[in-house]
Amino acid sequence: MKKLMTCLLAFIGLTACGQENFENTDVEGFASMMDEPDVVVLDVRTAEEYAEGHLEGATNIDQKQDDFMERAKALLPRNKRIAVYCRSGRRSASASGRLAAEGYRCINLKGGIMAWREAGRAVTTDNYEVDVFKTRGGKTLKFYALVHASIRMVCDDKEIEIDPVTKLGNRTINYAAMPKADYILVTHEHGDHFDKTALGMLTDSHTRLITNQRCADMYGSGEVMANGDSRQIAEGLRVEAVPAYNTTEGHLQFHPKGRDNGYVLTIDGLRIYVAGDTEDIAEMADIKDIDIAFLPCNQPYTMTTEQLVRAARTLKPKVLFPYHYGRTDVSGIQDQLRGDGIDVRIRQLMK
Repeated sequence: MKKLMTCLLAFIGLTACGQENFENTDVEGFASMMDEPDVVVLDVRTAEEYAEGHLEGATNIDQKQDDFMERAKALLPRNKRIAVYCRSGRRSASASGRLAAEGYRCINLKGGIMAWREAGRAVTTDNYEVDVFKTRGGKTLKFYALVHASIRMVCDDKEIEIDPVTKLGNRTINYAAMPKADYILVTHEHGDHFDKTALGMLTDSHTRLITNQRCADMYGSGEVMANGDSRQIAEGLRVEAVPAYNTTEGHLQFHPKGRDNGYVLTIDGLRIYVAGDTEDIAEMADIKDIDIAFLPCNQPYTMTTEQLVRAARTLKPKVLFPYHYGRTDVSGIQDQLRGDGIDVRIRQLMK
């Protein structure tokens, strides 16, 4: 029986006619795909191996765990190509075959991360997921899911930080290891959004800090934008400050109307809505042509999952990232919006 099981495992990833139902590629081919917006990089090694070093932006799902397919279906979008790797290429071939059998388009890295390192390619120990998009003008825009409500955006050589904080729960963000920010946007003064230490680590003489009046007063500097303000802060980069507030009775004190900001960034024609701490407010109907939306989901401070779904249907973004969700279970949002033409991406944000 053991020998039979070994043979079966060896043939996982093969079709009935003996042909692999996924692609194989070498290091150069794999590297060339990583910045493509329709590719998700998947590391199928153990969490311990992943922590020792992994490819930038890779999602980690251990293919040996019993819930591998369940987690894969929850985290991996079916309309993307899945670029899969492991240590040497054997586990990733197995995982690619299993995923392909479920309808995923998979590309396996021959030789795994060992071949990647031997080719002189870089790995990282930063556990940040990265999503890559192309702007209207063809520039590469990367989103790094750092923690909770902290988002790092990189467009070509420009660094944009949203609500940077150095520590939440058991997660510490080492901003000292990142480039200085060109632009920092802060939505409001709560400690999971406004952190003087993080601002100091990211700021130099060329950094522009944009925030609401309360944070500018508390920090002692910053360009103030109020709800309804719009500003061209660089060529190809426009920022609009939009309302963010609570509407549920008993919660109004958390984010009173008129105090805090959400932001709409237009980067080389691509429109990104970062909602900040808000519920599904009426003003969302006035926010148009959104390509990418970040919507918060944790009561009593922001939205319920039901409110988030309503907000998404109002905004109609092409891509939706639920964020700021703490311990809220957001896994069902993908199914609820499956028929709405919205690509829902759930990232593994800490608290």
